[in-house]
Amino acid sequence: MWTRLYALIIKELLAVLRDPKGRAILIGPPIMQLLVFSYAATLEVRNVDVMILNRDSGHWGQELIERIDGSPTFRKIEIAGSQAEVRMAINNQTAIAAVEIGPDFSRNIEAGTPADLQVVLDGRRSNASQIVAGYLSQIGAALAAETPAGKRAGADIVSTVPRNWFNPNLTYQWFMVPNLIASIALLIGLIVTALSIARERELGTFDQLMVSPLRIHEILIGKLIPPMMIGLFHITVYILAAVFLFDVPLRGSLFLLYGSAIFYLGSVAGLGLFISALSMTQQQAILGAFLFMVPAMLLSGFATPIENMPGWLQPVTLINPLRYFLVIVKGVFLKDIPLSEVVNQTIPLALIAIVTLSAAAWLFRRRLE
Repeated sequence: MWTRLYALIIKELLAVLRDPKGRAILIGPPIMQLLVFSYAATLEVRNVDVMILNRDSGHWGQELIERIDGSPTFRKIEIAGSQAEVRMAINNQTAIAAVEIGPDFSRNIEAGTPADLQVVLDGRRSNASQIVAGYLSQIGAALAAETPAGKRAGADIVSTVPRNWFNPNLTYQWFMVPNLIASIALLIGLIVTALSIARERELGTFDQLMVSPLRIHEILIGKLIPPMMIGLFHITVYILAAVFLFDVPLRGSLFLLYGSAIFYLGSVAGLGLFISALSMTQQQAILGAFLFMVPAMLLSGFATPIENMPGWLQPVTLINPLRYFLVIVKGVFLKDIPLSEVVNQTIPLALIAIVTLSAAAWLFRRRLE
C-alpha cells in the first residue's frame, strides 16, 4: 500500500510541478496577491477629497478649515462658494463629504453656546463616508476642547482615553495579512485539487487510474496529500512574510497553527476533490471552485462580522472552513489563542474534511459502476 501511495503522490507532484505554466501559477500569483492585497486591501480611508462651505468670517471657522486641511486623511480641500457647488460635488463624486460652517459659528463659540456643523456625506460609499464622518467629528471635538467654553468645562468633563487591544496602533496589515494567509491558501488548495481528477479525465488517464492496483481510499489519499504539501509550503512562505516583511507579531504557538492548518487544508482538499469528482472537464472544475470560493470569502467574516449577517444566513457559514481557520490564524498571530479554542475551531474542520472526502469517494464508486 505504501509503495502504491508513494508512487501516486510523486506522480501528482510531478504533474503539477513539471508543467512550467503550473509552476508559475502556483508560485508567482500567490506571492503577488500577498504583497498587493496586504497594501491595497485596507479598511482605512485615506486620500479622500472634502469640500467646505464656510459662511463664517470669524477666527474659529478658519481654524477648523486649517485643521481639516492639515489632517493626513484628506488629500484635497475644496472651498465651495454656494450650496449648489456642494450638491454638484457630492452628485459627481468629486468629494466624499462636505462641511458647512454656519455664519454664527465663531460667535457661538465665543459666547459658549452650541455651534453646530453640517456634514453632508455621499451615502453611495456608506462605509467610507461613515469613517470620514468619524474623522471630522474627532477634529471638531479637538477644536471644541480648545475653545474658551471647552477650557472652562475641561475640569468638569470626563476624559475618555481609548485603548485598542491586540492592535494598539490599529495597523491594518496586522489584520489583513493573517486573513490573507487563510484566504490565499484556500484559493490555491481548492484550485489544485479541483483540477486533479478533471485533468485526468481530459488526458484520458482516469480510466487507467481506476483499473490500477490502487483502491478508492488510496486514490483519495494520493490525491489529497500533494495539495496539502503545496498548501503548507505557501502557508510557511506567508508566515515568514508576515513576520519579517510586514512586522506582524506572532504571539501564539506555531505548533498549534500548523496542526490546525493540516485539518484546514484537508477540508479544503476534500471540497476540491468533491468538485473535481463532479466535473467532467477542467473548465467545469474551475467554475465549480470559484462558485464555492466567492461565497466562502464573503461568508467567512473576512470583511464583515458574521454576527452582522441576517439570522437565516449565519447557519450557512457553518460549512465554510475559512470561517474557522480565520479565527485560528488571527488568534495565533495577535492574541496567543489557547489550545482549547484552537481545538474548538479545528473539530468543525475535521468534520468538513470527513464529509467531503466521503462524498468524493462515493462519487468515485458511482463512476465505476
